[in-house]
This record gives sequence, C-alpha cells and structure tokens, in this order.
Amino acid sequence: MTDFNRSVLPDAVRSNGATPNPWWANAVVYQIYPRSFQDTNGDGIGDLKGITSRLDYLADLGVDVLWLSPVYRSPQDDNGYDISDYQDIDPLFGTLDDMDELLAEAHRRGLKIVMDLVVNHTSDEHAWFQASRDRDDPHADWYWWRPARPGHEPGTPGAEPNRWGSYFGGSAWQYDPKRGEYYLHQYSRKQPDLNWENPEVRKAVYRMMNWWMDRGIDGFRMDVITQVSKTVDKNGKLPGEDGSEIEDYPVGEEGYSSPFPWCSDGPRIDEFLAEMRREVFEGREGYMNVGEAPGITPARNEHVTDPKNGELDMLFLFDHVGIDQEGSKWNTVPFEVKNLRARLADQQQAVRNAGWASLFFCNHDQPRVVSRWGNDSDRESRELSAKAFGMLLHMHRGTPYIYEGEELGMTNAHFTSLDQYRDLEAINAYRQRVEEARCQSSESMMAALALIGRDNARTPMQWDASRYAGFTPADAATEPWIGVNPNHVEINAAEEFDDPDSVYGFYKKLIAMRHNSATVATGEWNLLAADDEQVYAFTRTSGDDTILVVVNLTDRSAGLPGEVAELLGDGVAESQILLSTYDVAHGVKSIARGELARWEGVVIQL
Repeated sequence: MTDFNRSVLPDAVRSNGATPNPWWANAVVYQIYPRSFQDTNGDGIGDLKGITSRLDYLADLGVDVLWLSPVYRSPQDDNGYDISDYQDIDPLFGTLDDMDELLAEAHRRGLKIVMDLVVNHTSDEHAWFQASRDRDDPHADWYWWRPARPGHEPGTPGAEPNRWGSYFGGSAWQYDPKRGEYYLHQYSRKQPDLNWENPEVRKAVYRMMNWWMDRGIDGFRMDVITQVSKTVDKNGKLPGEDGSEIEDYPVGEEGYSSPFPWCSDGPRIDEFLAEMRREVFEGREGYMNVGEAPGITPARNEHVTDPKNGELDMLFLFDHVGIDQEGSKWNTVPFEVKNLRARLADQQQAVRNAGWASLFFCNHDQPRVVSRWGNDSDRESRELSAKAFGMLLHMHRGTPYIYEGEELGMTNAHFTSLDQYRDLEAINAYRQRVEEARCQSSESMMAALALIGRDNARTPMQWDASRYAGFTPADAATEPWIGVNPNHVEINAAEEFDDPDSVYGFYKKLIAMRHNSATVATGEWNLLAADDEQVYAFTRTSGDDTILVVVNLTDRSAGLPGEVAELLGDGVAESQILLSTYDVAHGVKSIARGELARWEGVVIQL
C-alpha cells in the first residue's frame, strides 16, 4: 500500500495540531543505508540503481517514504556524513541522472524520497572549508576557527582552545598549519563544524536545500541539526576558552570535557529552524522535514514540532536508546522494560496536545533491536522478539521508522575482532578507551561493540541465501565493503516474502493497521500498569473506538497485569484480536488464563 491508496485522515481526527492533518500522520518511513542496500555494479558497495531495482519490494511492504542516508559527494571518512559537495552524487552511488531516475520511479509507485542532510558540519575537503583556511577569504568565518591557547606553541598538546573532546575520540580541535589556528570538530577531524552564527553560512545552506527541493525530493532528514547553535558568551567565546565568561565542565575519564552540553539545543536553535522553514519550505506542499535531535528533551520536542511554531515536523529523540548505557556509551547495562516504558511514556505525554513523535528503535547509528533487547539465539526466539518490539513501537502514536532489514528480523553482526569493523566511531573509541586512556578493558570494549556498535546495522541487506545474500552478485570479483552476516542463509527476504507468518508478513500487517486505523495513527495514548517488570501495556482511543496493546518484552512468561485483566473482564473473543505475535487462538487462551507467553504481544479491540 502506497501513498495513492493510503486512507486520508479526516479533519475531525486530530493529529499534531495542524489543520488539515499532514499527509504523514498515518505514513510509515523506511530508512535505506545505500552503501549496504543493493549493489548493481559488483564493486561491493550499494548504489542508487540498486535502490531503484528494489522499489517494488518496498511498495509491497507498504511503506510511504524512503529516507536515504547521504549519497552526496564525500571522501567517505564517516560513510558519507562528511559531505564535500552538497549538489552532486558520489560516484560510489552513481550520478545525478541515477538520482533523478530513482525519484521518478519512486514517485510513480507513490513512494516519497527524503534525503539525509548534514549541515552541522561538512567535510574538510568541501570548497567552503578549503577557502576558510585563508584568513582573508570571504569564507574565513564560516567555521569555528580559534587561536592556540596563550602561552602555548600552536599545534602542541595543551595548546587547544579548550578541553573539549570529540565524540569520535581525541580532541575536538584540529590544528591547521596553513591558517595557523584550530578548527572545531565535534565528530571526526575531517568533519569541521559550520559556524551558523554567520548569516552567510545559513543563506548558502538554504540555497542548496531549495535546489534539491526544486529537483523533486520530498524533504530532508537533518543529521544532528540541533547541534548547529553553540553556547557563547557576549564576546562570542566558547566555554573554557581563554577569557571566556563561561566556565567549562571538568574533564572526564578519557581526558577531555564534553562539548555536548554547550552544542546541543543551543540558544538560537529555534530561531535557526524557524528561519529554515521560511526560507526553504514555506509555500511548498507534500514535503516532510525531520531532525535528528541530540540534547532535545521530550518537552522541547513539543515546542519544535508544534505547527504553530513553524520549525520541524518531527524530531528523533535519543533518551530511550540510551537506557542500556551508563556514563559512557560503551559502559552497557542490562535492558529493563520499566526504563524503556518510562522514556517512551515521556515522549508520548509531551505531544498529547501539540507536536508529533518519531518512533524508532533501529537506524544506521543503532544496533539491531532483536539482538540488543530481544533474543536472537534461535529462530523462534528471534522471530517472536522481533515481532514483539515491532508491535510495541508501531502501536504508539507518531510516525514509525523502519530501518532496512528490521522488517526481516535481521540481527547484529556478531563480529569478534576489531578488524571486522569499518565504523570510524568504533575503531577510534577502542583506541581511545582501551589503548590510550586505558579506562576500559579490551574484553569489555569488544563486548560493547558487539552489542551496540554502529556496524551492527550496516552489514549488507539480506535478500536471499546466496553467497553475498543477494546484495552483490555471488560471482562478484569484489567482496562487500563489510562482512555479510552468516545467518543470511536463514534470514532473508526471499525466505519471508510470501510467508504471512514471517517477520516480514507481520510488518506488512503493522503498516496496514496504521494506514487504515485512525485510532492507531492518531488516537490518544494512555499508559497502563506503569510499574510492571515484564509487560508494557497501553490503550489507544479515538472517539468511541479503543484498542488495547499488551506486550511481554521478556524471554519468560508473564502474568497479565491486574489493571489489564480488570479492563478485559471475562476475556476476549477471537474477533477482538486484531494482531498477535503468536496467533489469534493463542492470544485468546493467554488472556483467559491471565498469562502471556514469552515475547507474546496482543492488540485487542475493546
């Protein structure tokens, strides 16, 4: 089911506060990581022609929007999130003609295309940055350049402008001998931060965005967009700089302080986002803009996504995907249902009256949920837990995002050695924490990478059981850029496509429910059994229609919470079971005996 036969929500149904309801209020988004989706030329890297070749699969699944991770020209230091030319396609992925063909073929099937956009930073190979290395150039103030700390030799340890560390390891400052100053990079040293305080930077960004919109794309997903506004004192100095009125936080176990509190949800972010809306999107129809939102709280999400404030349609919040981390990202703790419920409940409550929620567990930066919080140790456990987490997510209020392969129940990579990883963050973090700071053991770090490392989501899409999972020809001379998961022999699209009981078949049902039920799409969300250790339960209500969602998110049986049992009274009939992770008859029996089987989830019409 695609855009042209998806139910239109009537104006009588309230979604995010806009009138009429936005088209995306009952849509489902599918994220494609182009490098890993489909390779058509045998070079081991996915490409745009590969995406075009798989559009019928995506249309069959029923999704409405395809979000493409970056395909712009790039040195690929961070797999395309380091852009050197915003208005060209990297040859790895094809050409602008290939992009135009993808747009045309997607639109012919009723599918929209949203491009990933990175404007917090560029590549250090971008023309803007290269020009800024000359202090007399008009671009000189387009990035965060700073002199060495007084009394220190430029380029030597301790001469950095402040003690900030990069999220990818090491200092967040890189010395440039040509300019004789340091530039700020929150991420890789090849990803210098743009200076959004300069209005010329913003104008250039908006011109580029309009160029893409005029070309026919349907919107943007904006990478770390809430980090474009930095906290500075009245003289423009960053915290911890020499002479700054703002004192920085102490250094941590890796020897650096964090730029995060000062560069996330900064003082001018609302101003910048509203300006972007006016300059790029105002007067256009049928688009969607969503921002990745480090540092944004659920309460702030309501403000940013409230239509009356004219900023963004949706934001990706991260509080719920940090529940198994303590302190450092790489210090992992066991998953607990109550922690996930508390974070998601905060997100749902915040947009009860205005604004909108993005619903996701997986993406290119997050591991596979079935391995992270579910059980991928055997086929039955994997399929049941994949369905349980799919049901939980898709029955919430908001717009669901499916990451490539999530609809198949794809698992983590289960890499065992560092040389199997390709991700800059993973490799740098190991070096920083294990070899340099020595604040984590090799064994602990490897276990953390295997659980939550980003490459877990980046192994090739598993299309079939052939040598390279159908991602690239089995006789290709070049192996895929990253290892194919060996379990592709059992877990692949060809195996699941025609099986209504497969994880793929289950996701088709979830998508159809969102398309066809105003209650699923926009109904009020109310939490039940807030303290239960195993079961996550809530209702969705629209007018006189109410559905109950109850999911056991553990690998052992669970008693039906008293609040839920009371609501169900004498049990349920088969006709009331709208969806089950097992089957309808199993769901009826479970409710009757007051006990859910492991990973059992049921959607019930009340």
